[in-house]
Amino acid sequence: MPDGGRIRAGAPAGAPQEVLRRVFGFPAFRGLQQQTIDHVVAGGDALVLMPTGGGKSMCYQIPALCRPGTAVVVSPLIALMDDQVAALRQLGVAAGALHSELEPDEQRRVGRELDGGRLDLLYVSPERLLGSGTTERLQRREIALIAIDEAHCVSQWGHEFRPEYRALAGLADRFPGVPRLALTATADPRTRDDILASLAMGEARVFAASFHRPNLFLACAPKLGETAQLLALLQRHAGAAGIVYCGSRAKTERVTASLRAKGVTAIAYHAGLPADEKRAALVRFRSGEAIVMVATIAFGMGIDRPDVRFVVHLDMPDSPEAYYQQIGRAGRDDDPADTLLLYGGEDIARARHWLGQSAAPEAQRHVMRARLEAMIALTETAGCRTRSLLACFGEELGHDCGHCDNCAAPVSTFDGTTEAQKVLSAVYRTGQRFGVSHVVSVLLGRTTEKVTHWHHDLLSTFGVGADRGEGFWRSVIRQLIARGAMGVEVDAAEGKFSSLALVPDKARPILRGEERVILREDSSPQRDRKRGSPGRASRTKPAAVGSADGVGFEALRAWRAAEAKVQRVPPYVIFHDSVLRDIAATRPAGLDEMGQIKGVGTSKLARYGAAVLAVVRRG
Repeated sequence: MPDGGRIRAGAPAGAPQEVLRRVFGFPAFRGLQQQTIDHVVAGGDALVLMPTGGGKSMCYQIPALCRPGTAVVVSPLIALMDDQVAALRQLGVAAGALHSELEPDEQRRVGRELDGGRLDLLYVSPERLLGSGTTERLQRREIALIAIDEAHCVSQWGHEFRPEYRALAGLADRFPGVPRLALTATADPRTRDDILASLAMGEARVFAASFHRPNLFLACAPKLGETAQLLALLQRHAGAAGIVYCGSRAKTERVTASLRAKGVTAIAYHAGLPADEKRAALVRFRSGEAIVMVATIAFGMGIDRPDVRFVVHLDMPDSPEAYYQQIGRAGRDDDPADTLLLYGGEDIARARHWLGQSAAPEAQRHVMRARLEAMIALTETAGCRTRSLLACFGEELGHDCGHCDNCAAPVSTFDGTTEAQKVLSAVYRTGQRFGVSHVVSVLLGRTTEKVTHWHHDLLSTFGVGADRGEGFWRSVIRQLIARGAMGVEVDAAEGKFSSLALVPDKARPILRGEERVILREDSSPQRDRKRGSPGRASRTKPAAVGSADGVGFEALRAWRAAEAKVQRVPPYVIFHDSVLRDIAATRPAGLDEMGQIKGVGTSKLARYGAAVLAVVRRG
């Protein structure tokens, strides 16, 4: 792939604004970027906390181009490294990567450029940095800075802890005087403190941006019909790309097959697939194709595709940090995107069960338990979801967000103490040996074969809930599980979650009337449709361009797709959709006008300007 010439050669130190405009094509910094960059350019260490899509990478890329030497970027994510290198080369920046999936020829080429001092940025995995003599090799070079991306991986409290990251603390001694940055999009206060301690960055300045993502619509819903609920969302996003997360490999395969049978272009992705299948799936997703990736959490970290329009969870994540990281893969282009989490009592019970089986030290399990309970509370809240989510990161939003399901269609609550007592009593009197369906049958007074076989039609609780529907009682049971008043036992022989059982310490005060139980009133199917109406997805979309400009936009997309195919790079590293929209809307007459468009830097203008102007003239 042609590099288009090195833009940075001779760039004056301390000129971040000029580099921003000339290389990246942006007129101004966003948020805390300039403060962070100025601090690092001056040689300071920094912990950078910014949401996905908030411009974290600029915080080390621009200092790398302003300081002498090669910047080293440590990342555990091969896909992200490759995307970032491809994007930087498009900008005329000399960048390379060293990781386990490189072809030998590319590995040797990057090594020669590093040894010759011809790399501005080197991306490297922690394993590669700390082994194979890479650190010693770098010690012979002038190092501009060291950036540690996905820094939550260093913390034992982080949701994706990687022990090898701990050894990165030794970089301070190996590269004295070299500024270090730790960057992450997901870290609560405990994790932030642990990152600084684990990397020996006690003197680092902390730059914490708001985690609020106004372009994301947050929605959670009980599982009433998982497939139908998923298909309803996919129908609203026909022709768009998205991710559907499942809790197991088997479920990804099952959901993918179901979607394909419905005519949806879907691909399964999980750690158990052959390496060539995973690579092929990743290539298709990065190509810009309108595709639904059905995946475990093995997929997604490091995926830089900006136009993901939805992220769906068919199983509940185990912490707000994991949830935020995963939904953060939607709407990286700042256009509106939907998130939907479907959950049920079994999800909650399963998560609590596996946490109870964890071999982690008690102190760590205590933290994990608190995070799980915060995640459960987030699903069941009747208030603004964004406020609840941000609170998990120590951030207070002073107003309701207006872009979550509870803000769009507020839910009601009611005093459900009596109803909770009926459920708990029915579970107790049936021997704490039966599942939800059987308990609901007893409450409704149904004389099923199972009910009569166990003589449960003779219980005092038989029929006490006949004035309510089945959905109502399932909702009460789910909320009592979430509250911790009941659990779901595991069948040791089959490994399945089956019978309901009381949690005495939590259930006893309710049964005695010593504790009120306030429950949320679950939506009816009609209300669910209102809460998930297609109109809300366009609430902040950019103003639509006219028909002629719309044609021009599609023509520009077609040109970009062809160019990306020739270069074998993702289309979005050439130009984001937002840049193409601006070009289609302004219809620049020459290179000078095109150069004024945000996101068109010197290298891209030289490389693509003539071709883009030709497309505009034809349109």
